[in-house]
Amino acid sequence: MFTMKPIGFVSSPYKETLEFPKGPGAKHDALGVLEIKPEFEVGLTDIEGSHLFIIWVFDRANGFDLIGIPPTDNREHGAFATLSPRRTNPIGLTVVQLLSREAPLLHVQGLDSLDGTPILDIKPYLSGVPTDQLRCGWMHAARNELHRDQKTYSQNRRALI
Repeated sequence: MFTMKPIGFVSSPYKETLEFPKGPGAKHDALGVLEIKPEFEVGLTDIEGSHLFIIWVFDRANGFDLIGIPPTDNREHGAFATLSPRRTNPIGLTVVQLLSREAPLLHVQGLDSLDGTPILDIKPYLSGVPTDQLRCGWMHAARNELHRDQKTYSQNRRALI
């Protein structure tokens, strides 16, 4: 067993999970603040990059499911192939854009966690994967299907006008 302690907490506009944008094409552009505890503030030295990984806890999730239907598809997928909060270890990972820093406060955009969520760690966003090699598995197919449906809708709408 291991114990983790929060380095801070999220200040977010989301008070309930029902408020999150969900489904195909959902945009995660909420503004918020990462409030880092004073004893960890020195760890923010030189944090001023453009984007950050935020590792946090789904502290209000109850239990876990190994299979589920995400809001972005109508088929079942394994928990480890989704972003579901109902995980065996309720750990969340988010990439946010760092807008500014005021001492222990990090003003960010792109939050997808509830207000008061405990933050476990922050890491600089680095990716060595070239975008032309990046694959998202079933999510890639679901996004393509969404774009295809949107294109068909637009074409059909234009034909009616």
